[in-house]
Amino acid sequence: MARIVVIGDLMTDTLAQATLPLSRGSDTPAKVTTHGGGSGANVAAWLGADGVDTAFIGRRGADITGRNRDMELMGYGVDARLVMDPERHTGTCVVMVTHKGERTMLSDPGANSALSPDDLPHDLFTPGAHLHLSGYTLLSEWSRAAALAALDFAGRTGMSTSVDAGSAAPLERGGAEPFLELSSNAVLLFVNTAQAKILTGRDDPEAAARVLTAWYPQVVVKMGADGALFYANGRPAVRAQAPAVERIVDGTGAGDAFVAGFLPAWLDKKPPAEALSSGCRLAVHALGLVGARPIL
Repeated sequence: MARIVVIGDLMTDTLAQATLPLSRGSDTPAKVTTHGGGSGANVAAWLGADGVDTAFIGRRGADITGRNRDMELMGYGVDARLVMDPERHTGTCVVMVTHKGERTMLSDPGANSALSPDDLPHDLFTPGAHLHLSGYTLLSEWSRAAALAALDFAGRTGMSTSVDAGSAAPLERGGAEPFLELSSNAVLLFVNTAQAKILTGRDDPEAAARVLTAWYPQVVVKMGADGALFYANGRPAVRAQAPAVERIVDGTGAGDAFVAGFLPAWLDKKPPAEALSSGCRLAVHALGLVGARPIL
């Protein structure tokens, strides 16, 4: 199968899981743990853990957490191409999870924001390989030039390309039209239902996917407990149901795991239903773990 090159954000996630309702302005008991994170790096970690030939391009600080994140990726079998930033710290995200499982994230991109076109290793851009771009890299005005350079270089090299829409709030802040124009040369778009609505104004995921195929030949909508759907121009929508989940431990990284499950099957030209089911399989696995990555 083709090598998958992921470009995106690398973070350290500090996860605070509240055991009682949040007491605003006071103390709430919680279980606090630290994990590797960042949407792009998570996708690479899930791919590597699943035995896929994977490389990751990103940026880290010259700090202990950056070294730990680097070694983690190598532990997953990922060819980690991390540029060490002498001035900025490794990106950090505080993930607050309520007692009901709702997540709120406070993100400090750190070194991620300095990713530049010069950081792209040209040896990874080879015909037949696949480039997956984290939407966070495209949404950030500081790393956008690197994202656009990567999409352009991949297209000229003969690589297939996919992009994820990142997160609803920064997508809404940046505006639908700029995102669509910047990323429309990708072959495949991944969105969840909230992102699909921001980009199209449509509440119905299938209607949103149909609109999005004006920009992307193929679209995948992640629908949480309702599974996922695939839509391509001129073909009926394909849906897959998510397997039943007895208990959600932590939803962080489930969408990234889905992408990592979907891409290898899609690149192997498996039927869309099979690729969707593969994505749902990894997403459900992620829901049963604390943190955004598989256990090393």
